[in-house]
Amino acid sequence: MAVTYQSSDTREGTRRFREAGTLYGRDAELRLLAEVTSRGLAGAGGALLVRGEAGIGKTALLGAAREAAVGRGCRALSAVGVQSEASIPFAGLHQLLRPVLDRASALIPRQRLALSAAFGMAEGVAPEMFSVGLASLELISGLADDSPVILVIDDVQWIDRPSGEVLAFIANRLGAERVVMVLALREGHDTVLNDAGLPELPLAKLDDDAATALLAARAPELGEAARDRVLAEAAGNPLALVELPAALSGDGVRQVRTPWLPTTRRLERTFLPRVSGLPDPTRSILLIAAADDQSDLTEIFSAVELLDGTAPSVDVLEPAVEAGLIELDGREVRFRHPVIRSAIYRAALPSRRLAAHAALARALTHSQERRAWHRAAASPGPDDGVALDLEAAALRALDRGAPRAAAETLRRAAMLSDPGGNRGRLLLRAAEIDFDLGDAVAARRQLAEAKSSRLEEGERLRLTLWMEALNEESWYTPQRVRVFADVADRLAGADSDGATLALRALWPLSVGCWYGDPTQETRDLVVRTARRLQRSDADPMVLSIAACADPVKEAARVIRKVSRIAPEFTGDPAEQHALGASLTAIWAFDLSWPFLCASVDGLRRQGRLGLLGEALASQAWAAIHLGKHRLAATAADEAGRLSRDTGRSRWALVADLATATLAGERGDHDTANELIRRTEAELLSVGAQSILGFAQFARGRCALVSNQHGDAFEQLARVLDPSDIAYHPFVGYLGIADLIEAATLTGRHDEAEHHLARLDALAERTTSPYLQAMAAYARPLVADDDTAEPLYQRALHTRLKSWPFHRARLLLAYGRWLRRRRRLIESRAPLRAAMESFDALGIRAFGEDARAELRAAGEAVTRSTPDTLDRLTPQELQIARLAASGLTNREIGARLFLSHRTVGFHLYRIFPKLGITSRAQLRLADLGGEQL
Repeated sequence: MAVTYQSSDTREGTRRFREAGTLYGRDAELRLLAEVTSRGLAGAGGALLVRGEAGIGKTALLGAAREAAVGRGCRALSAVGVQSEASIPFAGLHQLLRPVLDRASALIPRQRLALSAAFGMAEGVAPEMFSVGLASLELISGLADDSPVILVIDDVQWIDRPSGEVLAFIANRLGAERVVMVLALREGHDTVLNDAGLPELPLAKLDDDAATALLAARAPELGEAARDRVLAEAAGNPLALVELPAALSGDGVRQVRTPWLPTTRRLERTFLPRVSGLPDPTRSILLIAAADDQSDLTEIFSAVELLDGTAPSVDVLEPAVEAGLIELDGREVRFRHPVIRSAIYRAALPSRRLAAHAALARALTHSQERRAWHRAAASPGPDDGVALDLEAAALRALDRGAPRAAAETLRRAAMLSDPGGNRGRLLLRAAEIDFDLGDAVAARRQLAEAKSSRLEEGERLRLTLWMEALNEESWYTPQRVRVFADVADRLAGADSDGATLALRALWPLSVGCWYGDPTQETRDLVVRTARRLQRSDADPMVLSIAACADPVKEAARVIRKVSRIAPEFTGDPAEQHALGASLTAIWAFDLSWPFLCASVDGLRRQGRLGLLGEALASQAWAAIHLGKHRLAATAADEAGRLSRDTGRSRWALVADLATATLAGERGDHDTANELIRRTEAELLSVGAQSILGFAQFARGRCALVSNQHGDAFEQLARVLDPSDIAYHPFVGYLGIADLIEAATLTGRHDEAEHHLARLDALAERTTSPYLQAMAAYARPLVADDDTAEPLYQRALHTRLKSWPFHRARLLLAYGRWLRRRRRLIESRAPLRAAMESFDALGIRAFGEDARAELRAAGEAVTRSTPDTLDRLTPQELQIARLAASGLTNREIGARLFLSHRTVGFHLYRIFPKLGITSRAQLRLADLGGEQL
C-alpha cells in the first residue's frame, strides 16, 4: 500500500494514536494506521490486515487504533475470535453487530430477514451468505451516516468461516464509506481472509533499541544479567518483554529457558505461575471462561456451579483481576490477552477440560448449536447422542445460510458416530454439500471415509453415484459412463428424488465434455443417460446436459425444443442459468439471452453471488455476439468482481477476456493486450488450457480491428488446430467469420474457402442462427467479383438483421467493395450506415475505418466525438441506468451488492461526467438504447 503522511488529518490521527498509549518501536505502523483511519473519516474507507506471531503487538495496535478513532468521533464495533466458537456460523459477525442490531429495522425487508435468519432469530428460507454480507454492509453504512465507524476484529484466525466470508465481502466494499476495518491475524493460520486481497501490515520483532526501552519502562528493577536474559529470550517479542520478568523467579527461570518451544507456548508458560497461585474457585471460573465462546458472567457462573457444585460470587474473580489475567467490563469477563486464554485452557488436566465443556453444555439450555459443540468437546470418544445433536446443529447451519459450516459439523458428527451406525450417512450428506459448493477435494475425502461405513441400499447407490461423478481421472471413457448410467438408473428407481440427484451430478460432467475432447461414444452415452432420467419431454436440465455433452449432434434438437419454451417454464434461476449457458455452448446466443437475463435477475434476488458471477460471464459473451456491447461491458465488469469475491477465479478470467475483446473493439489495444497477456498467464499457471481458446478469440478480434490481418488469421487459426495448446473446436467457431475475413484480406483464398465450407456444414447441421448468419456474412467476402454483390445484399437483408455488429461490419465491407470499383455514390449509403451503427454500438475502431472509407468516397465527415457514455465506467453506467429507471440508492445497492452510500458516491461522480446536476435530469439523459 502506498502511504503518504502529509495531511493535517493524518498528523492529527498520529497524535491521537500516540495519546492512546506508548507503543515502542511502532512509529511507522502507527502512521499507517493513522493514514487508513484518516481516509476513512474522509469517506474513503478501507481495511487493513495486521499479521504477526503471538505477542508481537497486534492486539495493542488494534487497541490504539480503536481508542484513537473513538477520540476523533468514530463509533467503534469490536469482535474477538475465540477458538471454541469457530464452528458456530455467524458467531463472530453477531458479536460485532450485536450492539447495533436494533438499527436493523431500517434495512429493506429482504436484508433484515437475511440477517435475522443468519443469527438464528427468524425461520424461513436459508439466506445466501452474500445476502447476509450485503445486509451487514448496509447496516454498518447506515451507522456511518451518523458518524464514522471503525471495525476492530482481533484473532481473526478463530472467527467462524461464514463470518470471515462476510467480513471479506464488507472489507472489499468500503472504498466510498466512512468505515475502517482493522483485523489482526496470527501468523501461520489459514483463513478465508488470507485470500481476500486486503492490504497487509506485517509486524516484525522490535529492534534492539525499542526492546531495551520497553523492558526498561516495564521492569526498571531488573539487574543487568536478568535484563540481558530477558532480551535474549524475548527476541523482540513485546508481550514476552512485558511478561518474562515476572516469570524470572523459582521454576519460572527454567520454564522460559526452553528454546525449542514455539513463541506461543513459551508465552503461555510465563502466565502459569500466576494462575497456579490462585484459589481453586478462581481457577474454575478462569477455565470455564477460557472454554466458553462467550464472555457473559451469568453464563460462566452457571457453568461453574454445575462444575464444582458451588455458586460463585464476583469476589472470587478479584485475585485474577489483581494478577493481570482478566478484566471485568460490566457483566463480561475479558482476558487481557488471547495468549492468557490459551495458557489457562492448555494447562488444565484433560479430564478437567472435558468436565468444563460438559458443564457449559448443561448450562446452555437456550442455544442448541453451542450446546451441541460443547457436548462434542466434552466427549472422550464416539457418542451417537452427541453426534445426533451435531447433526441437528448442521441442519440449523443450513437454515442460517452457512453450508460450509454445516458440512464441517456433519463431518465432526460422523467422527463421533459408530461406523456401524450413522457415520456413513453423515459423511455422505457432508460430501453432497461439498459437491454443491464446488469443493470436489473435500467431497472425495468424505466419500472415501463413508465407503467403509454402514449405509442403507439407497445411500450406497448415492455414494457410488457421487464417487463416479467425481472420478475425474477416468471419467471420459465409455466404461465409466456406463457405470455411472447403471447407478443413476438404479437410484432413479429406488428413490423418488433419485433422477433429480443423478441429473445434478451429470450436469457438471457434461460441461466437462464441452471443454474436453471425449470420444463420440462417450458423448452419446452421456446424452442417453440424461434422457432416461428426464422428468418431462422438455426437461431443462436434460436439454442443458445434451447441449454441452454433444454440441454438434444435439444442437438442432435442443434449439427446436427450447424455441418452444419461455424462461418462466422453470422458475429455478440455477436451471435457467444452466440452460442459458448451454445454449451459448451450441452458438444459440439469441435463444440463450432471455434465459440468461432471467437467471441473472433471479440469482440477484436470491443473493447467490457465485452462480451470479458465472451467469453474468455467460451473459457478457452472449451480448458480445449479439451486438449488445455496452451491456456486455457492464456484465463482464460485474462478473469479474463477483467471481473474485466468491473465489471463482476461472470465471473471473473468462469475464476478463470478454472485457479484453470489448477493449480491442474500442481501439484500446494496450488495455486489451495487457488483459489478454495477464489472463493467459493465469490460465496456464492453473492448468486451464481449455479456456485458452477465448484468449485467442480476443487476441484475433483485437488484431482484426487493428487491421493486422495476418496476425488475426494466425491467432484465430490456432483455436481450430488440433495440435495447438489453444485448440477448442467449439470456441473456434465463435471467431470463424473473423478467420475467414482475415484469410481473404491476406490472400489466403484456399484457406478461406476451406473454413467457409466447414462453417456451412456446421450451420446446416446445428440450425444455429448465429452460425447461419456468420456463413451469410462470410460468403460475399470469399466470392469473386461477379457473384459477390447479390451475396452482400442477401446477407444484409436477411440473416444479419438480428446481428447488428456483423451487419455493420458487412456494410463496411460492402461499401469498401463498391468504392474500390469506383461506384462512389453507391458506396456512401452502406458506409454511412456502418459508421452510424459502429458509433451507436460504441465500437470506435471500426467506426474510424468507416469514416476513412466515407471520406475516400467523397463525403465530408466530421471527426468522431467521444460518446458521453464512454466517460462512464461499466459500473457507473449500470448505476446510472438503474437510477434513471427510478430505483432508490438502497434499491440499487441491493441489486448490485453495494451499500447505499457507495451508490451515492458513484452518482456524485456520474452527474458531472454527463453534464447534469440532478437525478431528474438523469432520467432524461441518453444512456444507450440497449435493453435486456
